[in-house]
Amino acid sequence: MTPVDAIIARLLSLHPKKIDLSLERMHALLERLDHPERRVPPVILVAGTNGKGSTVAFMRAMIEAAGKSAHAYTSPHLVRFNERIRLGGGALVADEELAETLAETERLNAGAPITFFEITTAAALLLFSRHPADALLLEVGLGGRLDATNVIEPPLATVITSISLDHQDFLGDTIARIAAEKAGILRRGVLAVVAPQPDEAQQVIERQIARVNAPARMAGEHWSVGQERNRLVYQDDSGLLDLPAPRLFGRHQFDNAGTAIATMRAIPDWKLPVGALETGLVKADWPARMQRLSHGRLMGLLPDGAELWLDGAHNLDGGRAIAAALADLEERVSRPLVLVVGMLATKDYAGFLGNFAGLARNVVAVPLQQDKALPPDVIAGAAQHAGIPSLVADGIETALAAIGRLNLEATPRILVTGSLYLAGEILAANGTPPG
Repeated sequence: MTPVDAIIARLLSLHPKKIDLSLERMHALLERLDHPERRVPPVILVAGTNGKGSTVAFMRAMIEAAGKSAHAYTSPHLVRFNERIRLGGGALVADEELAETLAETERLNAGAPITFFEITTAAALLLFSRHPADALLLEVGLGGRLDATNVIEPPLATVITSISLDHQDFLGDTIARIAAEKAGILRRGVLAVVAPQPDEAQQVIERQIARVNAPARMAGEHWSVGQERNRLVYQDDSGLLDLPAPRLFGRHQFDNAGTAIATMRAIPDWKLPVGALETGLVKADWPARMQRLSHGRLMGLLPDGAELWLDGAHNLDGGRAIAAALADLEERVSRPLVLVVGMLATKDYAGFLGNFAGLARNVVAVPLQQDKALPPDVIAGAAQHAGIPSLVADGIETALAAIGRLNLEATPRILVTGSLYLAGEILAANGTPPG
């Protein structure tokens, strides 16, 4: 166990609940830390259900392409906790500095009850306050209104990506209620950039924007993005841009890229050159989002010529987005699609799998090494109910071996999906952790 691992194990025990949405504990700890949130670079605060991390990745790549630097805070991590904290210049925080800062934060918290996400977010803000950068891209963890990241006063800009049903036990059981929580990041007089939304979410966000009198850049009203001849076409009141397709694969990534572009173009005094936007689109990297694995230990376990893809989608709309991406791949090069799926019991697994009816040839259900993991036989049963033949394996290696025994007419396209936890397990097993 590394020093970072040892501290994280202790921090996980400071509160009986993994999630307990409140800002009181966060404010108390930040005061003990002498308010690092007041000393960080200008913050772009990003909330939403899907697309937060990808939008942050696009913005960071664009900022860096313009010769500027940006810190980035994202969650959850896939393999190592360090992935959550990327310092200006692009590198993940080093183990020694991370361990020292976590220990300092733990000491000043003095054993007070606090959730793991709250205390680690406070430590991240302390780190960011000690390193210069031109911006801090801060991804909201859960919700927005009471999330531990929502302590910046004021942020430079707020961004709301696509909203859909997820975490209903904490945020509400309708899109409107979830949108109200996400819209809690909006601030009076602070720029708000909003991605394409379902009508129920759009109405809630528009009301909150009006309530706080925030200058807004709304998709469909102030800017638009589309795909033409595999190019990204972006338009706002400053003109039309014909740009390369995003490196991150899938139709949904055009919306995420458009949201990033809209933000970069709307911030006063930034006005990044078009060349930086272009470079950011083709250089942005965000692991486990329609990521094709081309090397690593698991590649040797595949049937000859098979493709291995990885995506951490885990809710209904996330499944819909990657199903559309897979349909596009099928049009380009036809291959039988096999899904390897592991999910948490708190997710809409039946709705998620229903997105792949008529597209996937088989589902192989695997367990997750997590509390509240869904039993593989339940996943397999839901796949069968959706009309997709299924089987159960006790892990990724046996799943890949089982796929090799399927009677398929061509080498398969394999997608591992259903959970970011599973994605992390795959990257660790493959020996290709994010860097």
